[in-house]
Amino acid sequence: MSECKLNHSKSDVQNKYDQQEEYLPEDIRNLFQVFFKKEHPQSTLNTVFHLLKKYDLAESSEQKRRNEQLKEIVC
Repeated sequence: MSECKLNHSKSDVQNKYDQQEEYLPEDIRNLFQVFFKKEHPQSTLNTVFHLLKKYDLAESSEQKRRNEQLKEIVC
């Protein structure tokens, strides 16, 4: 992923999640229910946004890599 200079709000992350939710494994979706109830540093919001961005278009191996990262961050 290329580095993005934009800061993404919690709302941005929620919107991106809503767009990608149907493509995410159930165990990841369950983690997001708790994630959105808490406050997070800007760096976390940016990272999660970019892991979700174009998730549906990523190859299976890339989705698996992102899933592992999401589990570490969102958990």
